[in-house]
Amino acid sequence: MKVTLLQTDIRWAQPEENIREAGRLFAEAERSDLYVLPEMWSTGFATKPHGIAADEASNPALAWMKDTAQRHNCAITGSLAVKLDDGTFRNRHYFVDGRNDSVSFYDKHHLFTFGHENEFYTPGQNHTIVEYAGFRVLLLTCYDLRFPCWSRYADALNYDVIVLVANWPESRQSAWQLLTRARALENQSYLVACNRVGEDQHCHYAGCSVVVDAYGKALAQCHKNKVESLTVTLDFAELQRRRTKFRVLDDRDIL
Repeated sequence: MKVTLLQTDIRWAQPEENIREAGRLFAEAERSDLYVLPEMWSTGFATKPHGIAADEASNPALAWMKDTAQRHNCAITGSLAVKLDDGTFRNRHYFVDGRNDSVSFYDKHHLFTFGHENEFYTPGQNHTIVEYAGFRVLLLTCYDLRFPCWSRYADALNYDVIVLVANWPESRQSAWQLLTRARALENQSYLVACNRVGEDQHCHYAGCSVVVDAYGKALAQCHKNKVESLTVTLDFAELQRRRTKFRVLDDRDIL
């Protein structure tokens, strides 16, 4: 499966401009099966969503994801700040499958209390695993990366790839480098992590989006502070070979 990370510079609360920029980067990237955008890619990390988060039913960024995925016979994933019909807000990580005309989503479970995200958003309580292009894909969002038990490969949580979307600040870049490798290594899975670049009113974001293999080795990484795309091919047969040869998952704790 070919995966392309779209490392964007998000303009604060300007969805139309961010959609245009995502479209430009998408058009210039290699043709892939799956494209990955950052967390809240159409607005920036809006911890206070009133007046910024669009209604889910009329969200222009979600409409763009659906239209683009269908027209190009691919899948697009990334999170958006959305308001539901019941009035609650969610940091919702969408997986839009244009080949099967389907939309799956994961609501961020670990809300970033340090940044007050928990004061306005409702956390998700369930995992989401999507089957696509022969892979089982676990969806995670940003702060989830710090909590290994939530993503632990287990009997009821079997997957081949973790796709993580993020707004991860440069001040915690060392944690980004360490934790992305750790989550892939401990679960013997690929990890595809897409981060943003640029600035908002709180942080500077350095990017360094990365694809990590089941041994914790970075297969490729985006440049620091650069808007760009990065394409990597994930090899399912190689993943299975490694899992069969070095059977760490057989000895895992079943909680």
